[in-house]
Amino acid sequence: MPARRALVAVSAVLAGLAVAVPAEAEQSWTVSGRHGLTATVSADGAEGRVSLAVNRAGRTVLAPSPVGITTEHVDLSKGLRLLRRSSGPVVEHYNTKAGKQLSRMSVMTESRFTFEGAGGARFDLVVRVSRDGVAYRYSLPRSYGAILGETSAFHVPAGSTAWLAKYRRDYENPFLKTTSDTAEPAEYMHPALFETGGTYLHITESDVDGRHSGARLVHEGGGVYRIKYWDEKVQAAGPVDTAWRTMIIGDLPTVTSSTLVDDLATPSKVRDTSWIKPGKVFWSWLAGGREAGQSLAMQKTYVDYAAAHGWPYVLVDAGWYFDPNWDYDPAWETTSWIPQLVDYARARGVQVQTWVHYDELDTAEERATRLALFERWGVAGLKIDFMDSDGQDRYRWYDQILAETAKHHLTVNFHGSTIPHGIQRTWPHVMTMEGVHGGEKSSGLTTSHLTALPFTRNVPGSMDYTPMAWHRPSRTTSDAHELALAVLFESGMQNFAGRVEDYQARPEAERFLDQVPAAWNETRLLAGRPGESVVLARRSGDRWFIGGGFSGEARTVDVPLGISQGRWLVDIVRDGLVREQRVLSSGEKLTLDVLKDGGFAAIACRWRPGIATCDQPVSKVPSTTVTATPSVKTNPGKAFEITGKFTVDSPVSGVSLLPRVPDGWTISGPAVTARDLKPGEELTGTWTLTAPDTAGYFDIPVVATFREGEDEQVSRVHVWKPLPAGWSYLSDLPFTGQNGDGPIERDLANGGAAAGDGRPIAIRRTPYGKGLGTHANATIEFTLDGRCTEFAATVGVDDEAGLDVARQRVGGTVTFGVSGDGQSLVDTDVLGVRAAPRTLTADITGVRTMTLRVNDGGDGTQNDHASWGDARVKCG
Repeated sequence: MPARRALVAVSAVLAGLAVAVPAEAEQSWTVSGRHGLTATVSADGAEGRVSLAVNRAGRTVLAPSPVGITTEHVDLSKGLRLLRRSSGPVVEHYNTKAGKQLSRMSVMTESRFTFEGAGGARFDLVVRVSRDGVAYRYSLPRSYGAILGETSAFHVPAGSTAWLAKYRRDYENPFLKTTSDTAEPAEYMHPALFETGGTYLHITESDVDGRHSGARLVHEGGGVYRIKYWDEKVQAAGPVDTAWRTMIIGDLPTVTSSTLVDDLATPSKVRDTSWIKPGKVFWSWLAGGREAGQSLAMQKTYVDYAAAHGWPYVLVDAGWYFDPNWDYDPAWETTSWIPQLVDYARARGVQVQTWVHYDELDTAEERATRLALFERWGVAGLKIDFMDSDGQDRYRWYDQILAETAKHHLTVNFHGSTIPHGIQRTWPHVMTMEGVHGGEKSSGLTTSHLTALPFTRNVPGSMDYTPMAWHRPSRTTSDAHELALAVLFESGMQNFAGRVEDYQARPEAERFLDQVPAAWNETRLLAGRPGESVVLARRSGDRWFIGGGFSGEARTVDVPLGISQGRWLVDIVRDGLVREQRVLSSGEKLTLDVLKDGGFAAIACRWRPGIATCDQPVSKVPSTTVTATPSVKTNPGKAFEITGKFTVDSPVSGVSLLPRVPDGWTISGPAVTARDLKPGEELTGTWTLTAPDTAGYFDIPVVATFREGEDEQVSRVHVWKPLPAGWSYLSDLPFTGQNGDGPIERDLANGGAAAGDGRPIAIRRTPYGKGLGTHANATIEFTLDGRCTEFAATVGVDDEAGLDVARQRVGGTVTFGVSGDGQSLVDTDVLGVRAAPRTLTADITGVRTMTLRVNDGGDGTQNDHASWGDARVKCG
């Protein structure tokens, strides 16, 4: 330091004291925390610029870095002088509903530095130091016009190892390893992780809401990462506190267990949190896609699986309020099958969450009507998607939607969103957020990225990665590594992906997932380094769940069992999904062989003589079976019988067995009942049903309700309208022909290569009881021998094609034609998936051979499922 400058170091507590120093002197003040962590605020007397530096145990973690803020009316980044400083402790105890630690104690030292700039404008620089980090924010006592930006930056020592992800508005970029000063000049997301001299520096922000704007990091070279707002101007009508510039600092165990981001956030705004319950979710999108989102039947299979395994939730993703062509259905609020699914799930001890696009809730009117509607339906929570902004207007929307969802007792999972900034403390019904290059991605999910996430993105809060993608051939993780993600990645709603059959093919994974919770009492890092490996232990009650993931070649690993003191039974699922058990004391090493990109998952419970497992009973519905008449063919108004039988594998009580018929149907015969039903006993019934004036295929469930739950089996009832005398359905007549894909179907839409794969015929959601299902290019020939006089049918691209078009965005255009003895009788123009059904009629008097034709509409032959609804002829 130049001799002409005097250094004034103030480390005592100063309250309301003006500090008089020479005008050109450099001043510095320290704020000290535990574990040797110290923040130093310095002011350059010559230019009046302020900086902040951080040291840990005498080593520089953050070199002097500029602080300051500018508004429309004042520049509070230079010409500053300290008016006063006050200091004191900030001690808080609070509980959360999700996260790495449910009960929290926060102890910080706070210093508030009041600086004055040109024209008497003032602001407070508020600095907090805790055992696990340093944070600062700006507090403006009154409005100085819109905030234009901060001069805040982070000067990371040169050569520091860095794990960074380039910025994108949905935070879905992978973390890559580089160094602080050689990283490409670019914009980077929060959080950013650096290592310098064995100390880790994790940079993010906290307490961001509609008062302010979200920010990102901009590296312009030299290891200096400055703050850049989303907004060019942040509206500030009165006094305002900015977001906390947050630095988690320490060794890796400190970083991974830190709750500093939540500790800095506004306390909970939800008084009664008893309705907020974290848990496992069976999520159908990754394996089932758009079809699962549009199928009540498929969603029921997910409910059944969740009920059988004690998982509390299922999530219906996109598609449920779209038509088969993926067009928005404006009537979804009155036509949706979600209430049916909610009732079905509730009877099985499962709750339903639904996906909804941000633009369905972006106005006050939409929120008022639709959130109330979801509550009336009995929906437990919402997955809200595609916010895609860190702007102040979007944060104001977050403020509104969170207050309103809390009012209607709806938990929230934000996708296409920012990352947690303490939001889960302020709004505890936010169970998780995406903001991650996660399981939905089809590329870039390297194990180096996955093993970086527990040290980066997952540190500030819950992360909806959506693990268990068993079905994906491109998955880089071994099965055991994938299983370990249920522990490695913390999420208040743990959305498990995949298909039922893939879980059933992995019984040891099923067993472990049935045991693993979604909220934790304590979190400890046992071993690891970002991008290389990670082993985390999370405690729930008196059991520890351990997940280990490794990137790179096969190896033998030694993991110290750094959990609570004592002797433990460690119940392990290792690579190959092989289960084994060991008895170890705390501190001993767990030695395992792992495959390339492999891992392991384990449960540790207190050892005692005779203990054989760490598993605990899982609350699930009893195993029962309902059988019913498999199929019935009938006409409207014609009575038919359905029979049903109910058996159990374990005793149930208060049993009732009865078909559940749609509105307009009639049923005769009472429910059959039993006070108790034991294994080996059965309950049977027969009922007479009558269909109204309708047509198509209907799944009529025979439902067994009992005190412990509900079960059902459906009878498929095929209803078609009888024809006047002399008329015949073509699907009942012999024909020959060829089809563009698979067989020509009778009374079903064309569904592909195998006969009977098609769905019931439906064109623009209008069902048909009879008809022919074809695929361009197709010809069907009927031998009439001049006996017939009239032909009629309703034609169009079947809704079966809509699902394919929604998935692949191609195909679904055809033309229809009818010929008699080689002469064209009637033709259509090109019809697509959104064309209304067309009625075709033709005079076929004297025709000996009638040919039905379907040709491609000009875009190739993909997905051209074409149906001839109620195709018929009148013959003598």
